Amino acid sequence: MEPETLFHGEVSRRGLLKTAAGAAGIAALTMGGMGLFSRAEAKGGATEKWPWPYVKLDPEKTAELAYNEWYRVFCGAAVINSVFSQLREKVGEPYTSFPSDAFVFLEGGMVGWGTVCGSNAGANIVSNMIIGPRIAGPECENGAAIGADALLWYSETALPTFTPKEPRQKAKIIQTTSNSPLCHVSVGKWMKESGYALGSPERKDRCARVAASVAYKLVRDLNDWKDGTYTQKSAWKPASNIGITAQQNCSECHGSNVPTPPMAKK
Repeated sequence: MEPETLFHGEVSRRGLLKTAAGAAGIAALTMGGMGLFSRAEAKGGATEKWPWPYVKLDPEKTAELAYNEWYRVFCGAAVINSVFSQLREKVGEPYTSFPSDAFVFLEGGMVGWGTVCGSNAGANIVSNMIIGPRIAGPECENGAAIGADALLWYSETALPTFTPKEPRQKAKIIQTTSNSPLCHVSVGKWMKESGYALGSPERKDRCARVAASVAYKLVRDLNDWKDGTYTQKSAWKPASNIGITAQQNCSECHGSNVPTPPMAKK
């Protein structure tokens, strides 16, 4: 999260430029930027083969990397880089060509719009790129399951859980439970409880520690998947199998205005 772009009521010129940069990153990725997909063999609409080579990583080291990367590329890209930077060294391709920095647009709940926390989005990108998207086959469904577990864990856990060895801010960073995967809810509750403003160094450090906490959890789940011991914690299932795509605690913010799905036609 970057304080200058979160919770704006209108789109600034700077915001438009950042949005364009985010779109360019997606375009580069989907059109084969940096050769990521040009090496792949197209089959049945797929552009890659999964899973990608993965070696187990140290969660503590990964969290430290994510914490420091937050100060360069913010939450989402920090989580991605904390994993992929190590796999570039240990594995090489396809990680070497993956344009991780393009995902800086995930900051502040997607270019400062306060939607899903970028750390959660980054965790989903990592798990789905390594294991594969569920449309590639049932053997890849753990990619989505690990991503869904990240959202559940983030929502139910008092964050941040990780304390860096050399924190940039020495003040006590309190823990709060968001009961939501959304950036504006998570940060808003923390600000209210802590008394620190959005632009404060303490809030920035809190978000850096949250990104590190998510990266730690992500690598633990990926390591379990590699060992064949991962078990899904969330109730995730394909969206087509549920009545409406939503988290289950909407009433906290929306009261009586929570939409309900129409009755299924028989």
